[in-house]
Amino acid sequence: MDTLRYELVFSDGAGSARDVVTVERTLSKGPGGHPVYSDPTGIIRAEISDRGEVRVLASGGHQEIAQGVMARPLPDADAADAGPEGAQGPRP
Repeated sequence: MDTLRYELVFSDGAGSARDVVTVERTLSKGPGGHPVYSDPTGIIRAEISDRGEVRVLASGGHQEIAQGVMARPLPDADAADAGPEGAQGPRP
């Protein structure tokens, strides 16, 4: 079974955690064929492979693509309590 939610950890060049954003799986697939995950606003979108590799996707013009982003899987049992399903629609 695929992971439904991740925490994306954005770090600075020194590897220090800067921001943590929770994303949920959408119905979309990314350029690599892996599921796309999104935050509730739809601004943060990332393709996450089954090996945990993260490719942040641009969601609008003039957006700088983040580098060095790590994905931490979240337990699926909490997904029902997570609130809105995100800008991309319900989970599969």
